[in-house]
Amino acid sequence: MWLKLFFLLLYFLVLFVLARFFEAIVWYETGILATQLVDPVALSFKKLKTILECRGLGYSGLPEKKDVRELVEKSGDLMEGELYSALKEEEASESASSTNFSGEMHFYELVEDTKDGIWLVQVIASDRSPLVGKVHWEKMVKKVSRFGIRTGTFNCSSDPRYCRRRGWIRSTLIMSVPQTSTSKGKVMLKEYSGRKMETEHIFKWITAHAASRIKTIYNAEHLREEWNRSDQYWVKIYLFASLDQPPAFFSALSIKFTGRVEFIFVNVESWPNRSSMTELGIHSMPSYILRTPEGIYRYGNNTGEFLSLRAMDSFLRSLQPEVNDLFVLSLVLVNLMAWMDLFITQGATIKRFVVLISTLGTYNSLLIISWLPVLGFLQLPYLDSFYEYSLKLLRYSNTTTLASWVRADWVFYSSHPALFLGTYLGHGLLIDYFEKKRRRQHHAEEPNNLEWLSSLWDWYTSYLFHPIASFQNFPVDSDWDEDPDLFLERLAFPDLWLHPLIPTDYIKHLPTWRFRGPDVPSEEDASEAPREPDDDSDGEGGETEAAGPAMEGGRLQDGPRSCADRCRRAGPPEGAAEDGEPAWPADMLRCTECVVCLENFDRGCLLTGLPCGHVFHQNCIVMWLAGGRHCCPVCRWPSYKKQPPRGRRPPPSSDAAS
Repeated sequence: MWLKLFFLLLYFLVLFVLARFFEAIVWYETGILATQLVDPVALSFKKLKTILECRGLGYSGLPEKKDVRELVEKSGDLMEGELYSALKEEEASESASSTNFSGEMHFYELVEDTKDGIWLVQVIASDRSPLVGKVHWEKMVKKVSRFGIRTGTFNCSSDPRYCRRRGWIRSTLIMSVPQTSTSKGKVMLKEYSGRKMETEHIFKWITAHAASRIKTIYNAEHLREEWNRSDQYWVKIYLFASLDQPPAFFSALSIKFTGRVEFIFVNVESWPNRSSMTELGIHSMPSYILRTPEGIYRYGNNTGEFLSLRAMDSFLRSLQPEVNDLFVLSLVLVNLMAWMDLFITQGATIKRFVVLISTLGTYNSLLIISWLPVLGFLQLPYLDSFYEYSLKLLRYSNTTTLASWVRADWVFYSSHPALFLGTYLGHGLLIDYFEKKRRRQHHAEEPNNLEWLSSLWDWYTSYLFHPIASFQNFPVDSDWDEDPDLFLERLAFPDLWLHPLIPTDYIKHLPTWRFRGPDVPSEEDASEAPREPDDDSDGEGGETEAAGPAMEGGRLQDGPRSCADRCRRAGPPEGAAEDGEPAWPADMLRCTECVVCLENFDRGCLLTGLPCGHVFHQNCIVMWLAGGRHCCPVCRWPSYKKQPPRGRRPPPSSDAAS
């Protein structure tokens, strides 16, 4: 998980550097930066109209270029980045679509239950033609989609009873706007009563109703009173401009951030004296001023702060986020991190996708489970102060220059999804390349698809048919070791059936040491040593036959007796090696011979002990265990199962099977 998080942070750093690289290229070729101001005089009439459409200002009564240019200057400063974004949004609006409602429930779910947006719905009465023609309606859909206004068509022939109850006898236009200034308030439906069906007149009607929800100030006394008043809103944004009504993007944002941010329009068109604004620190017109408990911030001074819906929306979301915004952000980050598994995992293609699906399911489940207590804690009244301090920290950090760069990059990459996905894929392929190179250096061979599927099937059948043997890896410190699991397993699955496929990872954890020298116990100790149970012919036939060639015929039955005569349970070590390490582990039987190869232990050779206490050459016992015989060659105790305390040892597996 930490490796994937590191690669994800590295990817974000690459995106940040790549955005700065693009800016440097544009500056080198044209000498223009995104934050550079544009003189409206140098723009064509078409580009000026594009800027006004993106800001949401009507220009139908302004036939000359001079009047259009003055309206652009009155609405705010124009930067190169905003001009580029406006041209891109004009291209994106060509693909805007409208919703066709199927009935009352569909209409209620999308329109009346939407508390933070605007809907424009064309109602077509039964056996009537639509109020707005197809050509004008398509233009209207493209125009209002730039401001987050969703559109739809309700044909009364699909639900005539609902239309009669609503009073929709003739074709009309319906606009839904939140009725109150609180979050999740009621929605009111307004019907268009104009006679002109042109796009500009309908859009003017929409913006007028949206702007009516914004608090408007017309004199200096009212401004001072509002400026010094403290209420439920911690964040307020003021627009000081000489306009008849605020731009449409400003009005649309006031509805989107209902209950979080208060939008105030200060109309200074008829003010004889503007000294009161100078006292408040406002020296230029127009100005977008953000007022928070921490101070005053002028919107538009930093990178990416354009006068558009997307730019100001990302700015306000970073300052005053909702819980849903944080959840969506965490969901995106978690899934991006999970998709890194597709490139980190090496081997077969099927293996990569199986691991990816497993990681996606695990990460998303953990995310949802972790959010449930967070939502519960946020409902507690004792966390109000914590909530306030968290928002204060967000406002401090997100009004910095670095935060403005991050927001600008977010808007840029979100408007170019192909570039975002391409860089992510390239970053993943680089990770895959270096991971393959690292594994080749360690001489790690990866199986192909068929081999991996075969191993996956073996793993599945092992856990399905032999769950007890598969889950007991050595060493395990658990009270379950006292239960006769092996006896129950042998009863359920006798040796005539398939043997359990036991993982061999436990072999790496077996104790290993070097033999320091012969330490033959005295005859006294040998006579007092407890006798190990003999492993007679009642054991498992299959394993005895497999062990026969390695033990030279009948020597296997003599092995336990001779070992019991020569070994005793080790107490504290009688001496230490020259380097200070104990010569023999305290929980291992002292022996001088390996019963697998029937050779004595030489000084300096590697020894390995099993949980039962018997000791062998490391190479001999590893070959024995790797061959599928997961038990001690002497006493038949399972090599992956921890030895219980003395006196409570369950019967050996061979006795249980007999």
